[in-house]
Amino acid sequence: MNANQLLATFSEQQVAGFMLVLARIAPLFILAPLFSSNSIPARARTIVAVAIAFGMAPIALRAGATHEIPLDDIWIFGGLMVKEFLVGAAFSFVLATLFAAISAAGSLLDTMIGFSFGSLVDPMTGTQSSVIAQLYSLVGVMVFIAINGDAWVLQGLARTYELVPLVDAPQINSLVHAMQESFAGIFSAAIQVCAPVLIALVITDAAFGVVSRVVPQLNVFAVGFPAKVVVGFVLIGASLPFVAGWLHDEVQHSVAAGLHALRVG
Repeated sequence: MNANQLLATFSEQQVAGFMLVLARIAPLFILAPLFSSNSIPARARTIVAVAIAFGMAPIALRAGATHEIPLDDIWIFGGLMVKEFLVGAAFSFVLATLFAAISAAGSLLDTMIGFSFGSLVDPMTGTQSSVIAQLYSLVGVMVFIAINGDAWVLQGLARTYELVPLVDAPQINSLVHAMQESFAGIFSAAIQVCAPVLIALVITDAAFGVVSRVVPQLNVFAVGFPAKVVVGFVLIGASLPFVAGWLHDEVQHSVAAGLHALRVG
């Protein structure tokens, strides 16, 4: 069976629905955690995206069964493609801000400890990042996989078709507001992740400041840097289980926030 015979077994509505579903899924592999990882080859991500679109197309078509997809005007269909991409991008962006907060927490600790002077290539994003930021990023991905976060994301994406069917338009104000709130919450979430270690490092800096005033002959920089490294790693190891619990709750909250942002206009 060649490609033409295979396409002949599907109706125009099914083919158009598959293309619209693929447009909504595509941002997931550009923005969402794990799905957009640069450690996964682009060809593999494309194959997975097409496979997910095949599986999700019947759900999307059933959710919008009361309306047919307009195929008479190419401009209308192109507008639907753009709309689907925006819906997927809004849902994926809310999830992406969660891992941006984890990476920001690691960057704050790198600055406090002194590791920000050196940087490595983060295998998850392909960008330059410091040691602890990369550690937090990898731990976040491992926790995400362990709690079946990918399944939650796909279930949430399937729910989006109940909220915004293929031929309906979402409220732009709601999408923008949700993305703005998620972006504004990155720093506060980062502080929540690294607060115990950050407070300990501030106290350590203050203690060495007092020591330098009492014993001016002491080389604070030579003694302080190893001490901050030890304090930092001990507190990071002690706080990582709590970070995992925080991430477990925030993944569910992020999926719910992404769904809450989708309303039919």
